Amino acid sequence: MSSPPNFLSFSSVVSAISLLVSVTVAWLTLFRRGALHMTRPVQIAFVFENLKPKVFLRTLLYTTGKRGYVIEGLYLKVLHGGSGHTFGFWGYGEHKELMVAGGLRVTDGGVAYNHHFLQSSESDDFHFSEGEYEIKVYARVVNRRSAKLLSRVKLTLPKDAATRMYLETSGVLFTWNPDTQTYNPTLSPER
Repeated sequence: MSSPPNFLSFSSVVSAISLLVSVTVAWLTLFRRGALHMTRPVQIAFVFENLKPKVFLRTLLYTTGKRGYVIEGLYLKVLHGGSGHTFGFWGYGEHKELMVAGGLRVTDGGVAYNHHFLQSSESDDFHFSEGEYEIKVYARVVNRRSAKLLSRVKLTLPKDAATRMYLETSGVLFTWNPDTQTYNPTLSPER
């Protein structure tokens, strides 16, 4: 009497495990897009450019997958005193080498830039006044119908700083303090 064939030989098991590992690696490295993220901005500034309000922030954009994302545009919603204002004109880079953003490829290695935002609408009569602000950073990603909320930041503009900004056309730089978990404002001269 012969024994039945052994379908689960050692080499078959090793081959099946190897195939499973290969498929998993291919999924993680080639096919999975991952998620788009943004680190907490280290600095945020309320400044003026050609006497128009501007918001500046420094941050890292990155993805959790190898394929990455292409961002068509970034924009801010600045909420203050019950109203919201869109800062939709986006540029990035250093002040002297600022590029009007026409898109940005973000990979798992990330990209760190200074991001500059001006108001999209000329008719929007926005000025920096004292009080609480909430800044929402959105990304318009290629082939996505709706924008992705990347970050939500809250900070407070003190009355004296708002007054000096208005009278001197200076700016206020908010720097993240990890000990207090808040942004500390300091006045900066006009850029």
